[in-house]
Amino acid sequence: MSVTSIPHKPQQAKPKKSGFREWLDSVLFAVITATLIRWLIFSAFVIPTPSMENSLLVGDYLFVSRLHYGTTTPVTPLQVPLTHQSVWGTSIPSYLDWIQLPQYRLPGFTDVKRGDVVVFNLPVEHPEAYNKYSSVLPDLHPHPLDLRSNYIKRCVAIAGDKLEVRNGQVYVNKTAQKNPARMQSEYFMSTTTPVNEQNVFRKNGITDFSQFTETFNDSVASNDESGYIIKTTSALVEKLKAFDFVKRVEPIHTSKGLKEPYLFPETDSLYWNKDNYGPIVVPKEGVNVPLSPINVAIYGEVIKNYDGNDDIVIKDGKILQNGKMLTSYTFRQDYYFMMGDNRHNSADSRYWGFVPKDHIVGKAVFVWMSLDPDPVSFVNKIRWDRIFRIIE
Repeated sequence: MSVTSIPHKPQQAKPKKSGFREWLDSVLFAVITATLIRWLIFSAFVIPTPSMENSLLVGDYLFVSRLHYGTTTPVTPLQVPLTHQSVWGTSIPSYLDWIQLPQYRLPGFTDVKRGDVVVFNLPVEHPEAYNKYSSVLPDLHPHPLDLRSNYIKRCVAIAGDKLEVRNGQVYVNKTAQKNPARMQSEYFMSTTTPVNEQNVFRKNGITDFSQFTETFNDSVASNDESGYIIKTTSALVEKLKAFDFVKRVEPIHTSKGLKEPYLFPETDSLYWNKDNYGPIVVPKEGVNVPLSPINVAIYGEVIKNYDGNDDIVIKDGKILQNGKMLTSYTFRQDYYFMMGDNRHNSADSRYWGFVPKDHIVGKAVFVWMSLDPDPVSFVNKIRWDRIFRIIE
């Protein structure tokens, strides 16, 4: 039996892509890859303010791990890739909030722990909250949950903790917490003569200082003393004490019982300040609290804005849902209390309240680049000693 071969149809060569098409494909692939990495694995951030000094400095560039706590699914899908709130270099919004999806969190390595340096979406950019806090944070604007401004602070208390600040020291569940190694506070430095600010302050990394005046705080010095108000670490305080022109260096704390304006919660019943704050219990999923007038002041915004409730009204120290007064409430998610390491120059949970778990972005892992915004010379622009520094 003979076999006849079937002739194959000659294959036509695929048309070669144009140079523009190849460039477009490469850009598209890069954007998709970068978007997935930024969403799933890690994101890069830069420190714009001194609220975390001296642990993190203005001009530090960070890698923030989204894997540690588990990345969250997008809530606002109609967004220009690789943007956050606006198109690069403009004030044009980079998203449309026509579609809002439910948020889910993928499994992570760990939960947020006390002492973690955490990046989160600022809760008070909620449409029902931002106006109230504009005196503390003047640039607030309302945004969807996943596109609220990224803030970085240290978690000092987790869900269920009872937090209190006494004379500047943080206590959690009645136990004094270990202070961050580079935590910065405010001090009065009494001197026998005016100092060379460049040699004494700037060379020692002290950028926030001012000459003392009696009107600043009558309690920190006697009438015949001169000196400086500085913000620095306890380690640098010991170094300053060794100078022969320094008489003493003392911490400045606001006295207990002296009420500080703009503090959270907004109520006339609590006389708290940044150095003497609380006690306050951080909301925990599944925990029920009675809704006394004080608890309404503390937890009212959580219940209204962040816990997934509808038709909540806060009026005359009471919480109404669908017109019915609530006498107790069970929280639907965990919350955290965040503070900056620059304890006297940080707009944190002491001023705007708790951070919901669904606002957590990731854990700050290390500094990959650091640029001094005000260098002595161009040679000193890069802070070489901070590159690849692990964040503690």
